[in-house]
Amino acid sequence: MKRALVFGAGVSGLGAKKLLEKNGYEVVLVDDKKAISSKEGMSIIPSVELFIKSPGVPYTELVKKAFELKIPVMDEVELAYRYMRKKDEQPKIIAVTGTNGKTTITTKIKELIQYCGYKCEFAGNIGRSFAELVIENIDLDYIVLELSSYQLENVREFRPDIAMVINLAPDHLDRYEKAGDYYNAKFNIGAKQESGDYFITNMNCEESSKRLSNINADIWKVSLEGGDGCDIYPEDGWVMYKDKKIIREEKLSLKGRHNLENVLFIAAVSEIIGLDKEKLREFLYNTGTLEHRMERFLEVGNTLFINDSKGTNIESSKMAIEAYHGCILICGGVDKKLDLKPLVEAIKTHVSTVFLIGELAEKLEKELIQGGYLESRIIRAGDLENSIGLIHQKIDIYEKNNILLSPATASFDQFKNFEERGKVFKELVKKYFTAGEKI
Repeated sequence: MKRALVFGAGVSGLGAKKLLEKNGYEVVLVDDKKAISSKEGMSIIPSVELFIKSPGVPYTELVKKAFELKIPVMDEVELAYRYMRKKDEQPKIIAVTGTNGKTTITTKIKELIQYCGYKCEFAGNIGRSFAELVIENIDLDYIVLELSSYQLENVREFRPDIAMVINLAPDHLDRYEKAGDYYNAKFNIGAKQESGDYFITNMNCEESSKRLSNINADIWKVSLEGGDGCDIYPEDGWVMYKDKKIIREEKLSLKGRHNLENVLFIAAVSEIIGLDKEKLREFLYNTGTLEHRMERFLEVGNTLFINDSKGTNIESSKMAIEAYHGCILICGGVDKKLDLKPLVEAIKTHVSTVFLIGELAEKLEKELIQGGYLESRIIRAGDLENSIGLIHQKIDIYEKNNILLSPATASFDQFKNFEERGKVFKELVKKYFTAGEKI
């Protein structure tokens, strides 16, 4: 019997394990908390033919040993893709990556395609693993995959029909030696594409433009600024496809400049696969925002609470902060070793008071003070509950206030993930501010 080692017992690893077992492999699951230890894995590794590394797993000695022994090392996404390509009926794959906007674009593309009457599901870094979807063997027209840089590090044959890199900004520098390594991992999404495939790129992103020479697919260009050669862009209150007006900006239900950028990518996919333009408009004029993404979830008196727990990097939180000028901000979490200066500038310009939480709090406080932000406007709250309790004491709900949770980093120092962080935030707000209605 063929033997494989799966390193990591999260959603991705367990999906890979099931898929391999279904295809005749004996699978050894290694996870220092949930399965056999890495040390035990070292004694087993010479006997395996395939090594699946879960995306969250760093390059430990066990992973390095697999490379040393020339055992094929791949990601669950690559594994699932190879098995999917063996099927007679193959859905088209739309693959989405970037620093910000991945989940919104992935979700809305799936919902749009379904709204237009086609069979479509999403997977990857959202909901279930790609492997689980392949195991289910559902009859689908399209699969939309949200992919992180981690999931793209060890792809080899993965070739989506449509790929996109939404934007690139420094992130995960606790994992990557330099930002360029992170950007290059993202661009693996289109590495195996060929002419006849489609690659959608953001012409406002300098780091993406630098890497387009590595792409062999048919390139579609989107831009918030327009310009020569762009396929999808805004102009005079419309979203344009080449020279044709297709969507009225003012009617879009997803508000804000960052969501307009998301709409450009969604519209590009719609044009590429030939969806009905009237259906596209109906969908984009009425679709709702996603939970934890600039989610306006409660208004009490004149005080609005916004849950942007998905703000897990500086660029994402900057957009939220800029959208709510004069806000009271709750910020902080894990220290990703990122340059905090852009965040400091955004807070200086737009934030009236900042409540700092988590591991990053001390470092961010020092940089804020050095950057000229008044120390009296900084409150080291420690955690979410203390932040909400202090805000409850300090503000008059009948004055106009925007209370924004946008941490600018991950939550693993205090929460399991950003979803748990956002859920706790909303529960605490409702606990302390019992009046008001959900909006």
